[in-house]
Amino acid sequence: MKLEGCRVAFETLGCKLNFSETSSIRRDLEGQGAVTVNRNEQPDLIVVNTCSVTDMAEKKARQMIRNIHRKSPMANIAVVGCYAQLRADELMAMDGVVCVVGAKEKMHLCEKLQELQLPERESHGCEIFSVKEFDGAYSYGDRTRSFLKIQDGCNYFCSYCTIPYARGISRSATIEQVVADVDELASKGVKEIILTGVNTGEFGVANGESLLELMQVLDARNDIERYRISSIEPNLLTDEIIKFIAESKHFMPHFHIPLQAGSDEVLKLMRRRYDTALFAEKVATIRKYLPLAFIGVDIIAGMRGETDELFEKSVEFVKSLDISKLHVFPYSERSGTKALEIPYIVPQHEKHKRVERLLEVSNVKMCEFVSKNIGQVHPVLFESKQQNGMIYGFTDNYLKVVTLWDKSLVNMVVTMELTQENLLVDDDNPL
Repeated sequence: MKLEGCRVAFETLGCKLNFSETSSIRRDLEGQGAVTVNRNEQPDLIVVNTCSVTDMAEKKARQMIRNIHRKSPMANIAVVGCYAQLRADELMAMDGVVCVVGAKEKMHLCEKLQELQLPERESHGCEIFSVKEFDGAYSYGDRTRSFLKIQDGCNYFCSYCTIPYARGISRSATIEQVVADVDELASKGVKEIILTGVNTGEFGVANGESLLELMQVLDARNDIERYRISSIEPNLLTDEIIKFIAESKHFMPHFHIPLQAGSDEVLKLMRRRYDTALFAEKVATIRKYLPLAFIGVDIIAGMRGETDELFEKSVEFVKSLDISKLHVFPYSERSGTKALEIPYIVPQHEKHKRVERLLEVSNVKMCEFVSKNIGQVHPVLFESKQQNGMIYGFTDNYLKVVTLWDKSLVNMVVTMELTQENLLVDDDNPL
């Protein structure tokens, strides 16, 4: 397939890791002469980066591919991502799809497309647990923020999760490789980098390095103003990391920690590697050193085995935590997972009720967190988008701020007093 002059559109579903990978794939194709266009601009090729974390994620991918083919019947479709690794045959059977690329070759899509002899159709899968190589990636859309992939894969095999089967075993960049990517992003004027991965806390384990060591190296530099960690398992969030962030020049007071269930019984069914006592201890330690840090928490509603009594226990535990916000997900059955062996099934309507209940708790937590910050002075990094005459930005502790559009504020860090008028509390922008 000839890429020189090829008009390519990109669609991404799922996590920020996927967005960083799509951005890197786009740069590779553009380096071979491809031209990036929107989907409504008659592309020759559309690359779809898929997610498979839930049944709904896979359904969205199929719907998107059908919609693409219906509206752009002459366009070729290349599918990559987690769904492509787990269900390549399903995707190859879809109209318009000419190339499906799994986890090992995903970041080499450019070469695979150049080798493709249309009208042939090809699928590039692999034995996922044989993948040892780490392929870096970062997102770059404007100068303000970038998601930098530092780790991939997972060794945890939680009972409800297919991610290890889609992305393979844990592997990561070296500190030297991350620094090289940071140099490149700094040269582009990026002000904030979010370090991201599937299990970010395992960074460096196979290389004899550690996440804390990486943070120390990056913090000693002054070319990037802000760093955040996208998500970190509670058992890998050490007191040393928390204390380091409290004293850091460049790492923001912002934590995203997956809880998944607020009862030890369900955590055990999930095969998580911590209990509620450890989780509560981590939250307390953060608050000890960083009273106004943002703490976002993932939780799953309606896991198999979560009885009404255990759900109530979970709700009470979450209420007891001094956190900022919940990111709530209904449990989704995934074929091939150990969770399917658990006998008690939560009805679908009950899952939805539980999601709504947890969202109510989240709203209370967010309002309480915002109230603590009103009247406080925080540095705000403003973004480049103008919406309805307004400009938006994020504080160091990840509160969204709005003020009148001023071009001079774009990509600048400005100290502001937070008020009820300039804070947005209903925006859902989890890292």
